[in-house]
Amino acid sequence: MSLSFSSPVSRDARARGAGVTAVLGPTNTGKTHLAIERMLAHSSGLIGLPLRLLAREVYNKVVDRVGAENVALVTGEEKIKPRNPRFWVSTVEAMPRDLDCAFVAIDEIQLGSDLDRGHVFTDRMLNRRGREETLVLGAATVRPMVERLLPGANIVQRPRLSTLIHSGDRKITRLPRRTAIVAFSVDEVYAIAELIRRQRGGAAVVMGSLSPRTRNAQVALYQSGEVDFLVATDAIGMGLNMDVDHVAFAGLSKFDGRRTRWLTPPEIGQIAGRAGRYRTDGTFGVTGDSPEVDADIVAAVESHSFEPIPGAQWRTSRLDFGSLKALLKSLSTPPGIDGLKLSEEALDETTLRRLAQDEDLDARCRNREVLRTLWEVAQTPDFRKTTLDEHVRLCRMLFDDLTGQQGRVSQRWLAEQFKALDRLDGDIDALAGRLSNVRTVAYVVNRPDWVRDPRGWQERARALEDRLSDTLHERLMARFIDRRTSVLMRALNVQDEPVLAGVAAGLALGLVAHLWLAAAAALTTAACNTVEGVGRDTQAAGQ
Repeated sequence: MSLSFSSPVSRDARARGAGVTAVLGPTNTGKTHLAIERMLAHSSGLIGLPLRLLAREVYNKVVDRVGAENVALVTGEEKIKPRNPRFWVSTVEAMPRDLDCAFVAIDEIQLGSDLDRGHVFTDRMLNRRGREETLVLGAATVRPMVERLLPGANIVQRPRLSTLIHSGDRKITRLPRRTAIVAFSVDEVYAIAELIRRQRGGAAVVMGSLSPRTRNAQVALYQSGEVDFLVATDAIGMGLNMDVDHVAFAGLSKFDGRRTRWLTPPEIGQIAGRAGRYRTDGTFGVTGDSPEVDADIVAAVESHSFEPIPGAQWRTSRLDFGSLKALLKSLSTPPGIDGLKLSEEALDETTLRRLAQDEDLDARCRNREVLRTLWEVAQTPDFRKTTLDEHVRLCRMLFDDLTGQQGRVSQRWLAEQFKALDRLDGDIDALAGRLSNVRTVAYVVNRPDWVRDPRGWQERARALEDRLSDTLHERLMARFIDRRTSVLMRALNVQDEPVLAGVAAGLALGLVAHLWLAAAAALTTAACNTVEGVGRDTQAAGQ
């Protein structure tokens, strides 16, 4: 039986959409820019973003506009809080719940359908509101979902500012300048960047696992024109702003944490849409061993026409902390709203259920506050990408410390972590692994109720991350940029010419390099002879 708008459920639904504006459209429609402008027009504001990298980028933009003393940054691993900030920039997961702001924005709400993080985006979309204005931003495909979950919301469709055109298959060595090549594994990214180093002089590397500092340094290489190519994972699709003219897919499938699957048409469109900025047109295609994009998908990407997202993942935010058993049961509460689907078990719930298998834990968690601590600990992200058993052991150690006599995470454990991680030796993978571990430590010390002297530990974690980030950037440049080849290619003005693949190209490039170096040596010798001659003449004149 359908419900009329006079029913309590319908009144609640209308209340959810009251005062909300949904700004929907494909990439390169200026949605995030609009949110920043709208936030700065208010006395206070909060914006939630899908990635730490993007949160840091937006934070820097807002700081440039209003000054660092007026802006706070809140992510799981990093918190920058001046005394009285007016504006807050955050990842969606870390959005402070106790803030009363005039303006609130949630970005990339189409992620409400994501199997892992969707319930978080859905919760913020349904429950976070600004006193004066609330924006939700996302792809045009979420319009049916918004109309169903937020009836009465004002929906604004924004057209793409430039044209996106399919250009087919090109060899990696024949890709145009200002290309971003997208791969879906670290090994693929490295292999492609190595090939470009040999053939075109070098490439910048961008992956979601990089720290904001390393990522920004790599992007600066690309933006400055020092290198003409960017090799990235699909993290590039989430609003990271770069001057890309062409996007080349090195594959059309990826491992999503559960299985290897084909990219969906909206995912291809999201990534391909990074090509072109403002009113500059962009192109996309495939390269390497990637299969061609299906003609129907090409048409959908070029016209930005995709199947709508009908619903979203959901998990209740009204958890029952009466007992451990009640908490576990409440996590499985079915949604009472049409268009929502109970979320699959996320890592925090899996971790909690594993911890709950310990018989003595149930007795300890009869205290409501202890149970809340257990749930908070279970929500610790697995930045290290370890096994589930190892992650559960870490969470159990944190819980035992926090509910023990000291009531804080062991100072000794923190000191041991920093001692083990404060090393700059090793290759790229070793440094990246240490950075992942630093993110875990940073998450812990950015919980002020978990550690003694949180500010001191936070400063130490930030300094260590910066040192590792700078070293990783240097290692990436050393491995994936050949400055001699890059300079030579520019000197010969062949950046836009196709580069012949294979042995012939290598021989030709080697011959030209040999001649170029020989000429440089001859010029140097001539210059030295000239200087020596001038010296002899001067000496004779003095005598």
